[in-house]
Amino acid sequence: MENEKEQSFEELYKASLKETKLEKIVTGTIISITSQGEIFVDLHYKADGIIPKKEYSDDENANPKEEFKVGDSITAIVLKQNDGLGNVLLSYKRYKAQETKKELEQKVNNSEIIESVVTQVNEKGLVTTINNMRVFIPMSLSGIPRGEDGSSLKGQKVRYRITEYDEKSNRIIGSIRSVLDEERKQKQEEFWNTVEVGKEYEGTVASLSAYGAFVDLGAVQGLLHVSEISWDRNVKPSDVLKQGQNIKVTILELDKENKRLKLSYEGKGPNPWNTIENKYHIGDIVTVKVVKMMPFGAFVELEQGIEGLVHISQIAEKKITKPEEVLTLNEKVNAKIIDINLEAKKIELSIKELEGTSNEYKEQNETENKIENEIKEESKEEIQE
Repeated sequence: MENEKEQSFEELYKASLKETKLEKIVTGTIISITSQGEIFVDLHYKADGIIPKKEYSDDENANPKEEFKVGDSITAIVLKQNDGLGNVLLSYKRYKAQETKKELEQKVNNSEIIESVVTQVNEKGLVTTINNMRVFIPMSLSGIPRGEDGSSLKGQKVRYRITEYDEKSNRIIGSIRSVLDEERKQKQEEFWNTVEVGKEYEGTVASLSAYGAFVDLGAVQGLLHVSEISWDRNVKPSDVLKQGQNIKVTILELDKENKRLKLSYEGKGPNPWNTIENKYHIGDIVTVKVVKMMPFGAFVELEQGIEGLVHISQIAEKKITKPEEVLTLNEKVNAKIIDINLEAKKIELSIKELEGTSNEYKEQNETENKIENEIKEESKEEIQE
């Protein structure tokens, strides 16, 4: 009779467990955490739940006591309603993996920006993780310029979007470039909405050419023409500026429709023509340097930024067919100012009016030219040495 009662009680107990309807995901209160890492959970059912250590985390060294304590709530997935010992078998790690995938899918669907640390760098790209899931960022989507080394990004936090996610293969592809492109576009829009002629900016010389320099203002680049770099018409942009140099510029011209800028350079200095009226007068004899030869005459430099023209008819008393018959480039000569047009910024000079009138000037110029040539030769020798 007692055996029948015991059997009847066991059957009733098993039947009660079958009648207990547990959801696939349950939340309960932790009632104990054993030294072996097992977690017992009060599910408010007829049986308690148990999370074995292997179902807590894939990390063998993970200690549930570092994350939870008795009395805390915990959510897990039901694996079995009876583990054979009368407990409901639960898995916390599977629940976390499921939630992680849901979060990831949400980020992908919402095109959210994700931040995480780069753990690996190789020639193909970067590797990072999000919630213990591996994310690969191909080099073409890394934002690193072609040919440059990306090893400096290892250990650095990067911002990216998930552009490809295959749940079955756990293939996750990220793109830093998409974030950079979007931020660059936003900066450009902000720039064009606020830029004005006359506004000052700090920029970096991005590149140099014969006609000027392109200056990076952060969001866009603008052209700094050679004429805005120096008042000296014969100067090269590379004589004044260096690539990577930080300079202050001002918006000179603005074309918002075609997204073009022309800049002026603070280092150009004041316009030397503004002081011409007090420095030079018709009839003055000045020492000038020949800077350019043309069929109709020679351009000469009075000082940096101030040039004048000696017409071919004013070079010599004798008739010549080209300036080179009498003059050479960079030669210093004396000339007489015969006309000044401040409005047009033009100065006309004559060399022939001084012919035969002053050997002193001639000798002085010859001496200066000789000294200048000797200095150049000595410099060449020092460089060769």
